[in-house]
Amino acid sequence: MTELSPVLKQATPLTVDHGSGCYLYDTDGRRYLDFTAGIGVTSTGHCHPRVVEAARAQIGSLIHGQYTTVRHRPLLELTARLGEVLPPELDAVFFANSGSEAVEAALRLVRQATGRPNVIVFHGGFHGRTVAAATMTTSGTRFSAGFSPLMSGVHVAPFPTAYRYGWSEDEATDFALRELDYLFATLSAPRETAALLVEPVLGEGGYIPGNTRFFQGLRERADAHGILLVLDEIQTGFGRTGKFFGHQHFGVRPDVITIAKGLASGFPLSGIAASTELMAKAWPGSQGGTYGGNAVACAAAVATLEVIESEGLVANADARGAQLLTGMRERATKAIGDVRGLGLMVGAEFSTATGEPDPVTAAAAQRRAVDHGLVLLTCGAHNNVVRMIPPLIVSAEQIDEALELWSAVLDEL
Repeated sequence: MTELSPVLKQATPLTVDHGSGCYLYDTDGRRYLDFTAGIGVTSTGHCHPRVVEAARAQIGSLIHGQYTTVRHRPLLELTARLGEVLPPELDAVFFANSGSEAVEAALRLVRQATGRPNVIVFHGGFHGRTVAAATMTTSGTRFSAGFSPLMSGVHVAPFPTAYRYGWSEDEATDFALRELDYLFATLSAPRETAALLVEPVLGEGGYIPGNTRFFQGLRERADAHGILLVLDEIQTGFGRTGKFFGHQHFGVRPDVITIAKGLASGFPLSGIAASTELMAKAWPGSQGGTYGGNAVACAAAVATLEVIESEGLVANADARGAQLLTGMRERATKAIGDVRGLGLMVGAEFSTATGEPDPVTAAAAQRRAVDHGLVLLTCGAHNNVVRMIPPLIVSAEQIDEALELWSAVLDEL
């Protein structure tokens, strides 16, 4: 009998029958509060009626129109709607299917546009599992080990992870920017550096937000040396952080952003955005793909953007995120060394009494949460951070429900 690959380890034992809003229901009918949102994908909750109706209607008229062969209405509508929420200077988009594809498209663009070979990424970043994206991923060796040689031309600079260094945020920021300058002097000359690629909030790396001075420092260096600044908004985009895009917290101007996850409420759709001038520097034939810009996924994305706007979900993410962060900090026990986040991206880092990562207790907390009816995930280099990623529709009452369940979990540890 055919089975799923044994390498696909399940984070929970659940077999799900259906989902609705912030809840999942297993095949026995038990309800679970889902604070994973498909790893930040189901931004409007499970099966939002407007998204479902848009997808159903589109399936009945056109499922797939390959978008370098023909154009279709959902593709054009989505492109226009994105123009209302993207930074105004990013007025050209290219669509793909997955986050990894978007990152690889961004890499191809910046190298072709600048004629430079190198890219600098930041310690703890996650950018995907394909060869180039995995090479640029430093949130854990599990994403890049075992299929070397990896891509050349990638260099890694520090991210201001204050808790890991044991410093203040200012000290960590000073260090990160100083080491970036040292990297320019020792490993990748600015004239050979095409781009800086960074997440506004480290996702798989442990839910660690950046800060304004760090990102402004990146922009200053990029401008000084003709380097492009690529912001990976795959997990932080579309309201997740309490602003439409994560970089808006820091007042920084990107040259390219990558998008995916919350864009289409669960349908596979990703892309990159850049200025028309920059996008035109991509070589002919370098952008394309069979399924990119799929008609049903685009229709779902248009509906998702409409729901985000009409239901005030960005403001809700900001308010509910503050509620969640405060509540998790108030409930933190001695086993938790740090609680941090931005909007509806909140993580609790489990540490031993001596400050070492404690993945065993983190895993136990994640498993017990499922027993209590709360679905969570872990992240971080050591998998010692339990993260909460509820849908953007989450209510104050559901945040309180999750916090009470989390308290019960912590009391049992």
